[in-house]
Amino acid sequence: MKIRNTHPPAMRRSLPRALFALLAILCAFLTPALAQTSGNTVISNQASAVYTDAANNNYNTVSNTVTVTVANVSGLTITPDGATSPSVVPGQTNVGYVFTVTNTGNFADQVRFLMNGQSMTVSGPGTITAAVVDNGDNVIGAGDIDILTNGADVLHALAQNASAVVIIRVTISAAAAPGQTVQVFLGDTTSGSGFDNQPANSSANEVRTVSTASVNGLREARGDISATVQNDAILRAVLTVPAGPVALGSNISYGLQACNDGNRVATAMNLGTFSGVFVVAPIPVGTTLSATNAFPAGTLYSTSDLTTAPQAATWSTTAPASLSTVRRIAVNMGATLAGGGTCSVSVPLILTITSTNASTPIYGIIDAFATNTVNAVITDQSGDSIAGKGDGNADFNEPLFGGTASATQGFQLPTLLQMLGAVLIGPNGQPGAVGPTNNNDDFTNSAVNAGIVGVPPGAVTGASGIVIYTNTVQNTGNANDTITLSAPTVPVGFLVEISTNGGGSYSTISGGGSVTLALAFGASADVLVRITAPAGRLILTPYETVIRATSNNTPASFNETIDRLYTGFLRLDKTVTVTNGTGVGGPNDAVPGAVVEYVITYSNIASTGGAGNATLVATNIVITENGSAGTNNWGTTTDHVVGSASDSGSGVITGDSAGSTILTDTISSLGAGQSGTFRFRRTIR
Repeated sequence: MKIRNTHPPAMRRSLPRALFALLAILCAFLTPALAQTSGNTVISNQASAVYTDAANNNYNTVSNTVTVTVANVSGLTITPDGATSPSVVPGQTNVGYVFTVTNTGNFADQVRFLMNGQSMTVSGPGTITAAVVDNGDNVIGAGDIDILTNGADVLHALAQNASAVVIIRVTISAAAAPGQTVQVFLGDTTSGSGFDNQPANSSANEVRTVSTASVNGLREARGDISATVQNDAILRAVLTVPAGPVALGSNISYGLQACNDGNRVATAMNLGTFSGVFVVAPIPVGTTLSATNAFPAGTLYSTSDLTTAPQAATWSTTAPASLSTVRRIAVNMGATLAGGGTCSVSVPLILTITSTNASTPIYGIIDAFATNTVNAVITDQSGDSIAGKGDGNADFNEPLFGGTASATQGFQLPTLLQMLGAVLIGPNGQPGAVGPTNNNDDFTNSAVNAGIVGVPPGAVTGASGIVIYTNTVQNTGNANDTITLSAPTVPVGFLVEISTNGGGSYSTISGGGSVTLALAFGASADVLVRITAPAGRLILTPYETVIRATSNNTPASFNETIDRLYTGFLRLDKTVTVTNGTGVGGPNDAVPGAVVEYVITYSNIASTGGAGNATLVATNIVITENGSAGTNNWGTTTDHVVGSASDSGSGVITGDSAGSTILTDTISSLGAGQSGTFRFRRTIR
């Protein structure tokens, strides 16, 4: 058949060009907004079309498939570039310089930091004393990777678009003069936009990528941060806090203090209409100000949102009626604070824990505020002291309280909370289901359909069968937890396996096995339980497997659910009675003319009870009575009694007519534990 193009010739010529132009415009418009496709991604394309012929017959077709594999492209950035940190003073130790190293390539790669700290240099009167790839807590300590005294190159893995934080510590020379600059470099490339993503040249102080499986080769980058030496007041905010764990609902007792590490006196500044050297403490998320506090005279209270800078907030010397509305306090440490490391008294701050999530620590943060000799406002500048924590110093550009924008700069110190584990497991979407007696006998009922065809009640299955159950696990404790899943009760000969990845893989838990599942605070997850029943099991019988979920935070806390497997769950029981009204023989003798009544009781034997359980409902039931099927012969030996067929429920019967030898009863659904009867009568020929 030939398909004609009915468009005018001019239109036929212009359509491809117009479409191409439109596609080009769309591509140019959309491309900048699209995420970078991962290397080795196979892009596959197959065209399809539908059409009709003259007789309106429908057709469809597809083209061949073409593929394009995306190449690996390396990329590396280090930030910041040319940043300025708070000022420093001669002899100051542990000055923090914080960089972010990012894999901007389109595939997972590694970043190489050269041995013995060669990847970093300092310009000016300073000496690098520590350098690490941080473990995420913004404090040099356990879990960090040393890149200063490392005896070999450090290769740090980074996923596509992932970043690593590098913390470098510097000691300022005691002979440093005011106005000098202490500049720290991470990497040494001297070209490119932001000194990033340049071809690696094996220079002496470089930071570069590692993988050679890219089309653009190894890449290097550089970042730098500067601090200016000054001879002035240098404020240091000091926060002390118990190590914890601290119980939920109890109090945390902090200590607030301000120190002046500079050589000049820190003088009073204004918060609203109030004057002094202040330590400002936001009330951390998950806590509220305790009524047991006894602050010194001149302490200020603010209900202004934390996104408002302290100097722009509204302050009062009177606490509000509801302490839960206080967003921060400002403790007046006096009109002046001498230099040379002088510290104010430590003022207690008592907070009551309101959080119910023990997985998220409570973070404390404070800032010191004063003015210098030229009446310029200065805030907490460097060397933040965290008593008994890590290296005793906070970092430049560290995270602020609550992650909100603020004009202040301080530090955060987590307080650990007691973790109490609790767990629920139940049917799909119902971890809190309750069974007939308690929340340890809730259930999910299902059935095999293998090996039961044609098997009457009382006989056994002729083949093995598999059922996959979905159970939902919920972490109801007060913290992130790891849940252990096991099967303490398994029917003899049954195989029980479990999958925590949606069926991607299964692990055997029958015979004493178990698997673990990590669940965040308040989170739920579905697991798949695959149960294999061997052949030879009694038909129409429930077999119960108990699945147990146990908290690793509190091993004594567990919950159980039942995955119940039925070897068929719709039971048919037939009875027959004979009524002889012919006068020949006894009243129940099956003589010609006597009436035979057949009664079929159909029952859903699945269990019920409780709340939230997964029961078995039989649907689209069709019961067939065929007088000539198999060994049946009543179709040829009896005659149907018209109008005798009935169903005790809502079943729809066909075949209730003269001469019928086949009757069916169709029931749309039958709930667990429900039953009905189907009956009809025949006259013996």
